[in-house]
Amino acid sequence: MSLFSWLRPDGPKLTLEQQQRLEHLIAAPELSECSLREQRWVVLDLETTGLNLNKDVVLSIGAVVIEDGAIDFSQQFEQTLQREDHKLSPAVLIHGLGPSAIAAGSDPAEALLDFMEFVGDSPLLAFHAPFDQHMLGRALKDSLGYRLQHTFLDVADMAPLLCPRAHVSKAGLDQWIDYFNLQVGERHHASADALATAELALILFSRARQQQIHSPLNLQQRLNQWKRRKQAHSF
Repeated sequence: MSLFSWLRPDGPKLTLEQQQRLEHLIAAPELSECSLREQRWVVLDLETTGLNLNKDVVLSIGAVVIEDGAIDFSQQFEQTLQREDHKLSPAVLIHGLGPSAIAAGSDPAEALLDFMEFVGDSPLLAFHAPFDQHMLGRALKDSLGYRLQHTFLDVADMAPLLCPRAHVSKAGLDQWIDYFNLQVGERHHASADALATAELALILFSRARQQQIHSPLNLQQRLNQWKRRKQAHSF
């Protein structure tokens, strides 16, 4: 044992079964040049205690799968994470997850293992993906000691890239839902928001193919180019 090992904080306490499941999680590959239709995508939405990237925590995870060019309703994920010290916050007025629902949730380590097994080696889509990526990554590190390396693409960037003539005020998920006249029955619930994001993504994949963007890798490259141009014009 190192002389200074006692200075390092202990990692998450996992059961032997949880440790074995963690070790068998599939490594995330780079985006491929298969067609957008062939790629399995996991569309993610998180509900959190708030928007502070360093202090707030994940309360629930909702996800749906896009595969073979359509939403596969046989592949859906929804779990609420147990947070024993969760207190009422303004966010509860949005997502409706009160202390009793959180206290009755799943053990965070179990829920996160379930989710990463559900994801497999698929890339992830989310609306305002950097937030979800950061919050999920921190939850995985805190509860499992796992480093998230899966690719995220941001549907909030895909929409203006692929629909440059759309003048959408504020450009939030609600505004794009209205722009495409999508019929969404519920909002601000992780699984419902993931489904709405998936429906929007399917429209955008169709726009991408019309613009000769045929693979996940090509889409990522175009997004990166678009973001660099946007950043350059902001100076």
